[in-house]
Amino acid sequence: MLFKQILKRILGLVLVMLVEMAIACSTPALAADAPNGAKIFETQCAGCHINGGNIIRRGKNLKQKALKKYGMDSVEAIANIVTNGQGNMSAYKDRLTAEEIQAVSAYVLKQAETGWR
Repeated sequence: MLFKQILKRILGLVLVMLVEMAIACSTPALAADAPNGAKIFETQCAGCHINGGNIIRRGKNLKQKALKKYGMDSVEAIANIVTNGQGNMSAYKDRLTAEEIQAVSAYVLKQAETGWR
């Protein structure tokens, strides 16, 4: 009986440590991707979306108000449209890696939140 209690405590502590390690590992990766996201945006996206605008369809820009209006106000939603495209937006799944798509999506969301400054 005592052995089971000790084992449960140890397993619980191991689980907590694993969760904390996963959180610690993922947070710096997002911060490290920010410069990479900016570089990817400049080379792949700025042609149509300079400063968060849209030279094809003005209302469908990358400003926070438009992203919210069209349900694109999360990294996941932005990554989905970058990956698969939609309407006039080309798909980039064959041009960018999944990591690059995540990085540029995080960059776009961060820029929208700060007003593209």
